[in-house]
Amino acid sequence: MKLSRLTYKILRRARGRVYAIRALGVQIGSGCRILSDIATTEPWLISVGDRVTISSGVTFITHDGSGWLYRDERGRRYRFAPIRVGSDVFIGAGVTVLPGVSIGDRCVVGAGSVVTASVPDGTIVAGVPARPIKAWPEFHAALREWPAESDMVGQRYRERVDSIAEGLMARR
Repeated sequence: MKLSRLTYKILRRARGRVYAIRALGVQIGSGCRILSDIATTEPWLISVGDRVTISSGVTFITHDGSGWLYRDERGRRYRFAPIRVGSDVFIGAGVTVLPGVSIGDRCVVGAGSVVTASVPDGTIVAGVPARPIKAWPEFHAALREWPAESDMVGQRYRERVDSIAEGLMARR
């Protein structure tokens, strides 16, 4: 479905970002938090699993424009490739995902990374280009030490965050 930018902005305001991105043709599972306008010029080539968070400033690129540099009697060359994001994935702020990349289930992509190759299930990657830095079991075990929702106290959002924020907890 081809939407104008204005129609997309209206849908995003009225129904939310996930709804608007789905209207563009991106396949998005359930329970996702998407904080970026991730759609590319070929949104139907992007699929996102369940329980995925895509942070702000994330860019999905489903084409490679460098093929235009090659010209002969057959014309310019094109490369389009889908991007697949599995379930239970976190993609940090400012990440760029290149054409043909598949990010497996239970993965984390560190902020600012450029994902140039597919990421296997259960892998934590970071860097430019993104490289494996940890496996899911090790990462998941470390999360157990983080404060839980039940540790939060207060009525307002700020009070709840401040009650568990690092550095502020020690001052109380």
